[in-house]
Amino acid sequence: MTTVAASTGIQGHEVVSSREWIASRKELLRKEKEFTKLRDELSQQRRELPWEKVEKEYVFDGPNGRERLADLFAGRSQLIVYHFMFGPDWAEGCPSCSFVADHLDGSLVHLANRDVTLAVVSRARLAQIEAFKKRMGWQFRWVSSFANDFNWDYHVSFTKEEMAQGKVNYNYDKVEFPSEEGPGVSVFYKNDAGEIFHTYSSFGRGVDLLVGAYNFLDLAPKGRDEDGLAFTMAWVRHHDRYTEGYVVDPKAQYVSPKSVAASCCAGEHQL
Repeated sequence: MTTVAASTGIQGHEVVSSREWIASRKELLRKEKEFTKLRDELSQQRRELPWEKVEKEYVFDGPNGRERLADLFAGRSQLIVYHFMFGPDWAEGCPSCSFVADHLDGSLVHLANRDVTLAVVSRARLAQIEAFKKRMGWQFRWVSSFANDFNWDYHVSFTKEEMAQGKVNYNYDKVEFPSEEGPGVSVFYKNDAGEIFHTYSSFGRGVDLLVGAYNFLDLAPKGRDEDGLAFTMAWVRHHDRYTEGYVVDPKAQYVSPKSVAASCCAGEHQL
């Protein structure tokens, strides 16, 4: 595999004695502990956010047929939904979202034993989802929101009219966005009465928390090594395509996955 990308580089890096290294490391450790404490405080503030009641009845297309949002909880009180970028006319899911998805399966059993269910939602049709999921070897629960308003209501899909205006409603602001689909994570709580509440949503860099590989890269001398790329995740590919003479073009802009041939029902849910 060959990769070509701008690098932060480590040539000429300062080299010191063991005593000096320990002194520098301890100073950084002090800052790391401060950051850990601040992160804990921020997580607590996240949990203390007010909730909004989910009034709309969302019905998804899943492997077992029609599934309501309440069904996605799978008997637990907490639900985390990953909004996977996969449009109805895309031939495959987004490489960056696939990078995130590669980290999900190993968490499922641990989350389940903390009263949390994890599900993935995309606007692609179920047949597309199932085929891509099989190709990638994933096991997590993945349902289609093609026939409901879920993606629109949680601002991770954008109409052609919105895209034509140049800016869309994403990450709590009006921003330019290169795709009709966006990534995100949304969290819900269901009480004993069956009422569902939206407790949190995060988008953009907020999804970094789900990417274990980034945490490993942050430990490495070159870090994520993305500074010279046109967009940060330009180097990411589907995990089954890293062996195809892979070369990173640092000037490449984001491009949505190729479209499949239009079917008889293509576009029937354009809101």
